[in-house]
Amino acid sequence: MKSFTAIAFASLALINIVHGHYIWQYLTANGVKGSLYQNLRINTNNNSPVTDLASNDLRCNVGGADGSKSTTVSVAAGASITFTADQAVYHQGPVSFYMTKVASAASADGSSSWFKIKEIGPTFPGGTWDLEQSYSVTLPSCVAAGEYLVRIEQLAIHNPGSPPQFYINCAQVKVTGSGSKSFSGVNIPGHVKATDPGYTVNIYNNFNNYTVPGPAVSTC
Repeated sequence: MKSFTAIAFASLALINIVHGHYIWQYLTANGVKGSLYQNLRINTNNNSPVTDLASNDLRCNVGGADGSKSTTVSVAAGASITFTADQAVYHQGPVSFYMTKVASAASADGSSSWFKIKEIGPTFPGGTWDLEQSYSVTLPSCVAAGEYLVRIEQLAIHNPGSPPQFYINCAQVKVTGSGSKSFSGVNIPGHVKATDPGYTVNIYNNFNNYTVPGPAVSTC
């Protein structure tokens, strides 16, 4: 007989497909694709986006403050991890990756400081977006060893006049290596302002340049 957890995950996956949006469900680390939500936090809003800029749900999604149902994977600094959704992203908008150092990736609520490690904006001329089912990010090679939440954020800005939509999740990662650098960061919520041009832009009218919302990318 299938376990309750397996049945619950299967039901959740089915609901996600029915709703028609997309959600980050799988993490690939060390060349191995984990099982459903193995190293990613489980949210409680199915695949609905977050739209409130003042909400703590912007950290790891609705219900994502609890990491007890997911495990933490060890990854070397300088290695790449990949987030995969249930289907390809189809709403235009940027993708950003953030990290925050925590005492325990399984119990952290995301209230610590976050620093951006990668952003993917549109390509000009034309303003075309990189819409994929999977996105990869390389962890900074100089980052200090320890446990982190690694956050993916896809900001959908396809519907001018309506609140942009955040599709987000957090991976639980233990970074190994000899790095020692700590990065200054920003609080989430608060990393994106309602007046940011990359948040308010109309991508269908005179769309000739774009600045991804949030802080600058931190580098070694």
